[in-house]
Amino acid sequence: MTPEDLADRLAITDKIYRYCRSVDRLDVPVGHSVFHEDSHADFSPGYVGSGRGWIDYICEKHREFLHHSHQVTNVIIELDGDRAGSESYVYATLQRQDGERVIEHAFWARYVDTWSKRAGDWAIDRRDCLVDYGTMTEVTPLPGNPRSRRDREDPSYSVLKG
Repeated sequence: MTPEDLADRLAITDKIYRYCRSVDRLDVPVGHSVFHEDSHADFSPGYVGSGRGWIDYICEKHREFLHHSHQVTNVIIELDGDRAGSESYVYATLQRQDGERVIEHAFWARYVDTWSKRAGDWAIDRRDCLVDYGTMTEVTPLPGNPRSRRDREDPSYSVLKG
């Protein structure tokens, strides 16, 4: 593996992680940077359309929830020059108020992505989100840290500018 291959893999992995950050912090510009302008996203059955349109849609939908968190693991990347394919496992949890109850949605899914490097920048051309299974459970929420925010007031923005 060449140093350029390693750099490309790191750049793609960073974008995968930034996607999660964008939807958890409701940061639309960061989410848009993950997808090329002409990208396609298939999150059937809820959304099929442009990648950047997905970011707009999901950041708005996440406002209906109290909390949400996305983690990505098992990232496999295959490079082919300025094109690549990847599969990433994702675990996402979201909590919403339902009357007096708090309901937690948990999803185990995979992001199957095609990438291209344009003008030196890797971004997604197509994302297929495949939800393998999920659950909805009533939970007793624990108190969170009041400094944790879903916007640019979150403490992480003091150390992560982009």
